[in-house]
Amino acid sequence: MAKKNSLGRGLDSLFLENDEPDTGSVSMLRVSDIEPNPLQPRKTFDNEALGQLADSISRHGLLQPIAVRTNECGFYRIIAGERRWRAAKMAGLIEIPAIIYDMDDKKAAELALIENLQREDLNPIEEALAFRALIDDYDMTQEECAGQIGKSRSAVANSLRLLDLPDAVVTMVADGDLSAGHARAILSLIKEEDKLALAQRVVEKSLSVRDTEAAAKALNAAAKAEAEAQSAAPAPDDHAARMAQSYLRALEQRVTENLGRKFRILDAQDGKQKKIEITYENSDDLEALLKLLCGDTFFENNI
Repeated sequence: MAKKNSLGRGLDSLFLENDEPDTGSVSMLRVSDIEPNPLQPRKTFDNEALGQLADSISRHGLLQPIAVRTNECGFYRIIAGERRWRAAKMAGLIEIPAIIYDMDDKKAAELALIENLQREDLNPIEEALAFRALIDDYDMTQEECAGQIGKSRSAVANSLRLLDLPDAVVTMVADGDLSAGHARAILSLIKEEDKLALAQRVVEKSLSVRDTEAAAKALNAAAKAEAEAQSAAPAPDDHAARMAQSYLRALEQRVTENLGRKFRILDAQDGKQKKIEITYENSDDLEALLKLLCGDTFFENNI
């Protein structure tokens, strides 16, 4: 049973610049009668930070009420304040202050998203999943999502694009191994198989976003060259020729990935000279490439 007290209203700071819906007075609710929102955008909570908040709550109590609404089972479902509710449980509180709102699922989801985006800094994947839920489950447009949080429609669209990455790469972004900038560079890749390979390379070699963009550019150049070569080349006459072509393309791909630059094998026929081709962007890139091929001491003796 909810008990009234005199803590007053006061969710102005919770919803910041957004309009506050009509509320009743603050009630004291049993912690055990409150359940988290299954559509909560934040999926992970920092245990150390929760412990610090629980210590503060133990000393001073929960000063700011959480926001809840009743569900079909008679319990209270959190709209905003799950982190405070979790910390209160850790602190051993039996009751906490809450404001009970009367609103539908769509409005509750909107406010849960607003509370997290403005107070807890979702990681890029949590943010993208929150937008996806609002669009898929509540028939909101990208424009409406953007309006709710004060972002542009293009920002929402770019966030949603992160969910098009391979699952393993999505996990890397969610875990913080890759930034959103790295992810956008990887998204630009033409070939799907290149995306996971480049993501793993970024993590292993601690590549910057700029390095990742350069690598993606090289891989795309190689992919385009491969597509052009395949469309221009006559169909192989036998199995051996097909195997040879496949082997050369695999070598090109492997060298391109290792060098981070477009690499081609020009397998001339009829006795003509065979060549390899490596693309570089500028004099600094040429110097880096020559050191990579010939060793770091290549330029010690002046040319």
